[in-house]
Amino acid sequence: MGDPARANMLTALMSGKALTATELAAEAGVTAQTASGHLAKLLDGGLVQVRKQGRHKYFTLAHADVAAALEGLMGLAAGQLRTRTGPKDAALREARVCYNHLAGQRGVQLYGSLLAHGFLKEAADGPVLTAAGRVFANDFGIDLDALSAARAPLCRSCLDWSERRTHLAGSLGRAMLTRMEDLGWLRRDEGSRAVLFSPLGRRAFDAAFTGPSSSN
Repeated sequence: MGDPARANMLTALMSGKALTATELAAEAGVTAQTASGHLAKLLDGGLVQVRKQGRHKYFTLAHADVAAALEGLMGLAAGQLRTRTGPKDAALREARVCYNHLAGQRGVQLYGSLLAHGFLKEAADGPVLTAAGRVFANDFGIDLDALSAARAPLCRSCLDWSERRTHLAGSLGRAMLTRMEDLGWLRRDEGSRAVLFSPLGRRAFDAAFTGPSSSN
């Protein structure tokens, strides 16, 4: 991860999109041949995975743990460099995709609201959805039975690198982001990891996720 080109590739994959070697070379600012060497190292290190579709190979992060590690390292790297942590872009600070869930100010607000209303509780091994939380999630339109049947953890905490507080990861975090997209509250910016809320979406989000943000 310490090489700038590989770090740029991994950061690009934090959007959750599958990218080709050519696209990742452009993100890293290196030649296709150099990118191939970097990708081989990332594959050997278990940080990315590749799948073939026709003549093309598409790369993604290997799993959510890689995204969580990257988010944490971003915060660590930025922490001593400037008083104002995180991205300078206001849209990225407000809301962005962290692999497959909501991060930034809005992500922290969501997590804090779930805690404040007793929908989540914090345990030694991470956040746990309460009985009241299950009712809330179902009412929000999330199929918890389908999520519980999958192998992925339902709730995970992820340290937000711009806010230095916790946001929600895991299959529930992913499902909530997808549900807000389906409701038309937000859309993903094609050119970055930013998540853009509509005016109506902002009001709906604030109404659904009120309360103090997490201090974690």
